[in-house]
Amino acid sequence: MSSNAPLAGKTALVTGAARGIGRAIAHKLASAGCDVAVNYYNSQDEAEALCAELRAMGRRACAIKASVGMADSIDELFDELKKTFDRVDILVSNAASGVLKPAMEMSLKHWRWCMETNALALALLAQHAVPMMPTGGRIIALSSLGAQRAMPAYGFIGASKAALESLVRTLAQELGPRGIRVNTVSAGVVETDALAYFPNREQLLESFAQRTPAGPTLTPQDVAGAVYLLCLPEAGMINGHTLVVDGGFAISG
Repeated sequence: MSSNAPLAGKTALVTGAARGIGRAIAHKLASAGCDVAVNYYNSQDEAEALCAELRAMGRRACAIKASVGMADSIDELFDELKKTFDRVDILVSNAASGVLKPAMEMSLKHWRWCMETNALALALLAQHAVPMMPTGGRIIALSSLGAQRAMPAYGFIGASKAALESLVRTLAQELGPRGIRVNTVSAGVVETDALAYFPNREQLLESFAQRTPAGPTLTPQDVAGAVYLLCLPEAGMINGHTLVVDGGFAISG
C-alpha cells in the first residue's frame, strides 16, 4: 500500500454523492485509494459523471439510485451494489432532506420525512452494510450544527440530526466489538446547492463569515477531509464521536 493511497483496496458507499458534500467525500475517498458506490436520488447525470471521473482515477465506481429513507429502496440499493462489490469497508450516510418551516407549521408528514430520511436511513444502511464488513469497517454519518443549536425554520431537520447523532452513539456501542467504528461529522455552514433553499441563506453565510476564527468560508472539501481522517487506521480508537467541522463557529459566542 503506497503512502499516498492509505485506503487502497477499500470499498466505500457514499449516499447523496452526486452533488455537494457527498460528491467531495466520494472524490476524497477515491483519491485515497477507495473504489466507490455512488448513491443518488434525483441527480443521475451528475452521479454518472462523477463515476466517470472516479474511473479516470483508476477506481471502480458505480452509480445507484435509491431513496435512503425507504426500506424497500435500501434493499434495492444493496442488491445493485452487490453486482459490483462483494464488501463495504466504509459507509458514509450523507444523503439528507427535510422541510424548512417553523415548527408551528409542521405536520406529521413533515416529521416522518425528516426523521426517516435523516435518521432512520442510517439504521437501514447499517443493517445492510454491516454483514458486508466481516473484518471491520467505518460508518460515518453527516450531521449539522442544527442538531445542537436552534436555527430558524430548521426545527424538524435539527431534531432529526440530533436523533442521528444519538443513533451513531448506539451503533458505535453495538458494533465496536466487531471492529466497526461509527462516528459523526457535523458541518457548519457550507455553501452548496442545498443552502439555496434556506430563506435566510445570505444571513447564515454572513454570520458564519463574521464569527468563524479559522476563516470566512467552509467548503465541501473541508468536510470531506474530516470524513477521510475518520477512515484512516490512525483513527481506529475514535468511536461514537461527533467531529465538528466549522472553523470554530460554534465556540464563538
